[in-house]
Amino acid sequence: MKRVLITGAAGFLGSHLCDRFIREGYHVIGMDNLLTGSLANIEHLFPLEHFEYYHHDVTKFVHVPGQLDYILHFASPASPIDYLKMPIQTLKVGALGTHNLLGLAKAKGARILVASTSEVYGDPLVHPQTEDYWGNVNPVGPRGVYDEAKRFLEAITMAYHNFHGVETRIVRIFNTYGPRMRVDDGRALPAFFAQAIRGQGLTVFGDGSQTRSFCYVDDLVEGIYRLLLSDHHLPVNIGNPDEISIRAFAEEIIGLVGNPDAHIAYRDLPADDPKVRQPDISKARAILGWEPRVPRPEGLKKTYEYFKEKVK
Repeated sequence: MKRVLITGAAGFLGSHLCDRFIREGYHVIGMDNLLTGSLANIEHLFPLEHFEYYHHDVTKFVHVPGQLDYILHFASPASPIDYLKMPIQTLKVGALGTHNLLGLAKAKGARILVASTSEVYGDPLVHPQTEDYWGNVNPVGPRGVYDEAKRFLEAITMAYHNFHGVETRIVRIFNTYGPRMRVDDGRALPAFFAQAIRGQGLTVFGDGSQTRSFCYVDDLVEGIYRLLLSDHHLPVNIGNPDEISIRAFAEEIIGLVGNPDAHIAYRDLPADDPKVRQPDISKARAILGWEPRVPRPEGLKKTYEYFKEKVK
């Protein structure tokens, strides 16, 4: 039985990855320090014979006894509210954490997939964003701690691949949504659902014309799984190219929830907020045979069912 280590296992994406690899017949070792994750996301896995949980901070030396075939590095604060509150931890997990896990992969002869982000493109001057675009990032702005942590993550991963011959994979993740997102994580979708359910104003920054592209979590996990098992070591965008303005997205949420008190509340645009975000997924289609399958209305209904139970 193949063994896989998943860091950030108690987070939104990490927990869904644990589920997928359990279903695929792997022995899964989940690791998290619960800085932003929650054991509630993986407690259903605890009784299983082929699941282990290590409470550990990957910025410190990482040891996993025995054989290890794959590592998926998903440990990191991932929303602006988190990385603005924890800037040093965000930089450390992108730098020291990635270094430690690449060292573990080298020692074990394991293949490692690291979670990068569309934020490496910054506020892009190219649209849609292709993997060969180098980005437009402000390294000293408020979002720089996350953007540059992930850019460093990519650079050190390529260095371990080129210098040490480590089997590496890099996924650039675009906006993803689905059950197990934190209600208070500060990203648009959880905030909109919480505000709409409570009958509050949905916070839209600027005039809401900035765009995002939302991918349902099951589609994303499928893309990550295919990338891990592929032979491609350069970065690959995984996301849904179906682009929508934030204002139109807020209106969709209001329509779905149906609370007559919900409305749009406009606020000033934060510094360095990307104006556009849309993945070019030509590479994922060609190399992985992957593209998203879940239409946004279907994914939003599933996500709404989750938030109805969570929002008080």
